[in-house]
Amino acid sequence: MRRLATTLALTMTASAPAALLPVTPASAEREGPRYAALGDSFTSGPLIPRQHGLAGCLRSDHNYPSLLAASLHARLTDVSCTGADTSDMTHPQLTATGVNPAQLDAVTRDTDLVTLGVGGNDIGFTQVVLTCATESLRSPMGAPCARHYRSGIDARIRKTAPKVAKVLRGVHARAPHARVLLVGYMRLLPDAAGCWPLVPFAAGDVPFLNSTERELNTMLRKTAAANGATFVDTYAGTTGHDVCAPPAARWVEGMLPSHKAAPAHPNELGMRQVAARIRSTLTTTTADR
Repeated sequence: MRRLATTLALTMTASAPAALLPVTPASAEREGPRYAALGDSFTSGPLIPRQHGLAGCLRSDHNYPSLLAASLHARLTDVSCTGADTSDMTHPQLTATGVNPAQLDAVTRDTDLVTLGVGGNDIGFTQVVLTCATESLRSPMGAPCARHYRSGIDARIRKTAPKVAKVLRGVHARAPHARVLLVGYMRLLPDAAGCWPLVPFAAGDVPFLNSTERELNTMLRKTAAANGATFVDTYAGTTGHDVCAPPAARWVEGMLPSHKAAPAHPNELGMRQVAARIRSTLTTTTADR
């Protein structure tokens, strides 16, 4: 914890672009805080160049953990993995190319900083998005996906809260002096209608998907507050950078990506924004302590 506070104090005057350069061998070797990054595909950065580590995890060296670690001169252990849910924090995850160890194993008593991005796969959010895209073909101006799921998503989110809480308790048990941040999910869609057929979500399902994301993030915020963690809001203030935005302004890709990134996931621009928000949260909350 002291290493992290010292590093933040020394680097607060760094310019934003310089502070968020990709991690390099030189920066990785510098003495700094020990940082463990846990999470799912919104953390790992599938298809964003350059992919490294276990291929089945689709982990990028330009994801937000790598960018944040470079800005903090931190010693990063990134175990994030595409497809991970809360059970994969405590148990090995089988991927298409091998096994990713239980992610909590990366957290030790010497860890200074932990970021956790999880919960979306527990509620099946990726499948919800795919189902909404398919259902839109039936009724592009209706709300077929909202009718399909009705209130089932609300129940899934409620059931996920204690699972995330258990993971946070596990982090604290392994690293009692670490700063722990729970990272939310970035906005996918604009406030009102989408951009069908370019991004195939029915007009009436856009509010449903936005509501689902907001409810998921609200649950994560409350769970963080109740379990000694700081929530990082990556949803607010992202209007105009969603899947319907022009490619140059887009932080999250649509079903047919224009940047190298997975559909319905942050691209490198989005990852830079998440890293910057985490850095800002760390700086603000550390100063308040």
